[in-house]
Amino acid sequence: MLLTLVTFIPLIAALVVLCIPKEQKDIIKWTSMGAAVVTFIISCQLIMGYRSGGTDSVAEKFDGQIQSVIDDNVADTALKASFQKGVQAIEADNVDDAVGADRGPVHYAEVAGIDLKSLDAAQSKAWHETWELSMAKGAAASEHIRFVEFGHWIDGFNIRYFMGGDGLSLPLIWLTALLSVLCLAYSWNITKATKAYFALFLILETGLMGVFLALDFFLFYVFWEIVLLPMYFLIGFWGGPRRIYASIKFFIYTLVGSVLMLICMLALYFHNGFDTFNILTLMEAAPGFSQTMQMWMFFGLFIAFAIKVPIFPFHTWLPDAHVQAPTAASVILAGVLLKMGGYGIFRFNLGLCPDAMTGAIQLPMWLGGNFIMFMAILGVINIVYGALCAMAQKDFKSMVAYSSISHMGYVLLGLAAMTDAGVQGAVLQMFNHGLSSAMMFLIVGVIYERAHHRNLNKFGGIGAQMPYYTGLATIGFFASLGLPGLNGFISEALVFMGAWNSHTASPAVGVFGLPTWIVFLALPGIVLTAAYILWAVQRVFMGPLKSETYKTFKDLSFREVFVLAPLGLLCIVFGVWPQLILGFMNDTLNTLVSSVIAVAGN
Repeated sequence: MLLTLVTFIPLIAALVVLCIPKEQKDIIKWTSMGAAVVTFIISCQLIMGYRSGGTDSVAEKFDGQIQSVIDDNVADTALKASFQKGVQAIEADNVDDAVGADRGPVHYAEVAGIDLKSLDAAQSKAWHETWELSMAKGAAASEHIRFVEFGHWIDGFNIRYFMGGDGLSLPLIWLTALLSVLCLAYSWNITKATKAYFALFLILETGLMGVFLALDFFLFYVFWEIVLLPMYFLIGFWGGPRRIYASIKFFIYTLVGSVLMLICMLALYFHNGFDTFNILTLMEAAPGFSQTMQMWMFFGLFIAFAIKVPIFPFHTWLPDAHVQAPTAASVILAGVLLKMGGYGIFRFNLGLCPDAMTGAIQLPMWLGGNFIMFMAILGVINIVYGALCAMAQKDFKSMVAYSSISHMGYVLLGLAAMTDAGVQGAVLQMFNHGLSSAMMFLIVGVIYERAHHRNLNKFGGIGAQMPYYTGLATIGFFASLGLPGLNGFISEALVFMGAWNSHTASPAVGVFGLPTWIVFLALPGIVLTAAYILWAVQRVFMGPLKSETYKTFKDLSFREVFVLAPLGLLCIVFGVWPQLILGFMNDTLNTLVSSVIAVAGN
């Protein structure tokens, strides 16, 4: 029930907001803020509950569900025994060790001695659901999923309301809830179409929550599409002078990715008579997919998620969207929306394409030779190219936007390493970048509200004029730079450690390791990041005031302290004590890596 609440409270609040007269702006704002705060409190309960062991695991939920399905639909004792035999065969089967092995419902019906042609409609449906739930329960990823909620949604197509959280998704849920509260607080001075603005932000929060919690592919896709429209309108209506161009470009890029995802989703649904969107079921069946299917599935899903990350060369929508978006929309875009792409690669590419993730599928040399090198090369391009572009920017917000492209490259490099350290560093980088990038965009928003421009070359001397702002801004800048003691450092360090040790990770099982030269190619990104960050600090905060107008600038207001101080504090806390988040996600990520390596060993 907690997952439903954390997902749909913002949506319910949005509907309430839409019913409030537009003149009652204070009531609209407080209603929206109240819903966001309640959602954040529930997300904290989820985090604490998961740390203490959680409740409603997949096995606990599905054991009873499987037995209930059999008892309710199968009266014949012999047939019931055959169903039980089929369940045992699924749980004991090691056929997933072989590429191309059949793990569909028809195969296991034959193993159990069930004649599908002799079953009536209810029994046939019962067998399919028994197969689906038994397969899902056996997936390695299911071991760490808690707070499971499962129900029938669109029965005719076996579409379920299936939600669950683990060490990969719950930190992103907490981050989404936190940033939503801060974004709504920062938006308190919005006067243009206030009701629509706050309602759209709440709908956006619901979509984001659903993306990270949905374990049914169809449900995931619905939430993924829900996210698209609110952000389109937030940029297109409340954005800058070129907002229409930026919003349409964002919409088209994301829609292209969505179409590719839809094709892959339907291919999985119809494959071998699966007729299921259950992500865990598909993960359990994935090692039996042919290498050809895995190759095309990897490309389709990867491009769909790469657009959202964004990964070169699909990145060009991001700077335009960021520069034109209102500050709060930029915060949620960089802090959470980009993480949808990274989350999708971890959840789907890693889980559904294990042979691709071990380098077993060969690609042309111009693509790197295999998928591991392909991802690593793209990650390095993101890191270095993004940093170079950031250094060339004169617009403060544009610089921060390109820095996001650079920093998300570490996510791809860490995943390509396929080591525990690399994967942990990649997911930690997603979380840490969500904090530091959100803080950076808020820093830009604060100075823009006063100066009404973002030209870095026209600033100067702001440090003496706004000391509290400068102090908090320094934390955000240096967290993004990767200064030891702040959160950005440990995630980047883990990525480099994982990539460096990749070639010696598991040679016995044939896991392809990254060559050490790939690490050397990525290292200039650290120097370039330091260069553009320090240069920006020098131009904005140091030296004499370049305009008499700057002498009238007031330091941070209470509202601005409220949104910046928590992020600055968290950048320090997770930099000094990264185990707070690493300990939360380690078991989930280690299981994901181990399950892929296990496929390579067979």
